Amino acid sequence: MSQLSRRDFLGQSAVTVGALAASTQLAGAARNERNLKSGVDQVTLGRTGLKLSLIGMGTGSNGVRHSSNQVKLGHEKFIGLVRYAFERGITYFDTADQYGSHIYLRDAFKGLPRDRLFIQSKTRATTAEMAKADIERLREELGVHYLDTLLMHCMVKPSWPSDFRPVMDTLSWAKQKGYVRAIGVSCHGLPPLQAAVHCDWIDVDLARINPIGGNKGRMDGTPEQVASCLQDMHKQGKGILGMKILAEGTLKTPEEQMNSLRFVLGLGCVDAMVIGFESAQQIDQILERVETVLKA
Repeated sequence: MSQLSRRDFLGQSAVTVGALAASTQLAGAARNERNLKSGVDQVTLGRTGLKLSLIGMGTGSNGVRHSSNQVKLGHEKFIGLVRYAFERGITYFDTADQYGSHIYLRDAFKGLPRDRLFIQSKTRATTAEMAKADIERLREELGVHYLDTLLMHCMVKPSWPSDFRPVMDTLSWAKQKGYVRAIGVSCHGLPPLQAAVHCDWIDVDLARINPIGGNKGRMDGTPEQVASCLQDMHKQGKGILGMKILAEGTLKTPEEQMNSLRFVLGLGCVDAMVIGFESAQQIDQILERVETVLKA
């Protein structure tokens, strides 16, 4: 994927540039409020009370046909990367059916203390029966008794809270049974994201957020539109998880990445964020940049 030029990144809109200019100060306020010092600090996910690392590892970068970039590393390198992330202090790991990474993660998690892991997966179920089967299968594939979060994946219509009610009821049942600890949604599109603001069923929302916005930022609207939704949900006590922080890998330079980290951390409503690391070097670089931003 082509890299955004510095002109493209800084010139999306006057409003975005203004947000970037103010983000350093905002990030400092967010840091002081939560006393964050590093990307591996344990944070609380909204009203769920669940703990996870501020920075998580995604396993679905450009995932198509059950083969993400992480899976394409191969079994041995994938396991080594997950283990390295855990050794660095990352405890939040994100996956989904379409990534093809469940079984790889199961092998990577062997021998690691379950109570120190935060495991998130997603379902594309459209019926209660499909959802119940997914809940059983995902736990089996990951080799765990419970998932920390299970999300309905990729909602694209504003009517999803009524369209998917049978699936939502099944996920609520699974939460009562202890098969999942928190439930929620990821949305693709501004109208479904706005619907999530008004849906009391949600414990957790996984949202695309960065200072670019729109299609180039792989987001559901402008940064201001998305941030407004996330701030409203945060005020309600919903857990907010950020993704596409680096605009699906198009923000490559240290300046671009740190600007985006400042922006997201400065919003004060994103509890944690997931990044699709593909090497130990990337993990080291992002953790170093997060620490720099938090110290500013």
